[in-house]
Amino acid sequence: MIDEAFHLTPLDVRRYDFGRALRGYDPARVDQFRDQVADAMERLARVNQDLDQKARAFHEQLRAFRERDRALNEALVSAQQMRQETREQAEREAALIVREAQAEGERYIEAARAEVRKVQDELQTLERSRRAYLAQMRSLVSRHLSEIEASDRPVAGLPE
Repeated sequence: MIDEAFHLTPLDVRRYDFGRALRGYDPARVDQFRDQVADAMERLARVNQDLDQKARAFHEQLRAFRERDRALNEALVSAQQMRQETREQAEREAALIVREAQAEGERYIEAARAEVRKVQDELQTLERSRRAYLAQMRSLVSRHLSEIEASDRPVAGLPE
C-alpha cells in the first residue's frame, strides 16, 4: 500500500543527505543508487503524468460519447414522434381528401340526376308535343279528307 501522506519526489531523493558514519556505506555507491532511484522515480512520474493525461482525455471522450448518445437518443425519440405525427397528419389529410372526393362525387351524381330529370321532362314535353301535333295532323287530315269526300260527291242538279 502506498501511504498518501508520504510524498517523495525525485528531487527529494537527489538531495537527501544520509550523513557520514565511520564505517558507513560507500558514498559513491549510495550516490549512484540515489541517482538510479531518482531517475526511476522521474521516469515513473512522467509515465504517471502521461497516464493521468490519457485518463483525463478518455474521461472527456467518454463524456462526449455519452452526450452524443443522449443527443442521438433524443433525436431518435424526436424522429419517432415526428414520424407518428406526420403519419397521423397524412391520415387526417387522406380522410379529408376522401370525404371531399365523396362529397364532390355526390354533387356530380346529384347534378347528373338533375340533368336526367331535366332531359326526361323535356322528353315528356316533346312526347306531349308530338302527340298534340299528331292529333292536329289527324284532325287536319280528317278535315281535308272530309272536304275531299264532300267535293267528290255530286252536287245536286249538276251532271255527273
